Amino acid sequence: MKNSLRSKLDPNAFTGQMDVVILRLLTESEAAARLRVSRSFLAKKRCTGGGPRFCKIGRRVLYDIADLDAYAEQAKRRSTSDSAAP
Repeated sequence: MKNSLRSKLDPNAFTGQMDVVILRLLTESEAAARLRVSRSFLAKKRCTGGGPRFCKIGRRVLYDIADLDAYAEQAKRRSTSDSAAP
């Protein structure tokens, strides 16, 4: 089995830094599914700001899982009267 295929199947079998980066990046559709929002919501937030950080590689828009988790974490509120975090 090739190293890259093995690393995709077994997260403990990383052979290099590139394998780790590839597994952390999600496509726009995958990111939308993870956050349970639409792709158009993410597209609007990329233009207007206020959304999760993203990477633009060529024409592709990719999202780091850690950035998506941080975005979801900062959006948590205890009540509807809570204001957005600074």
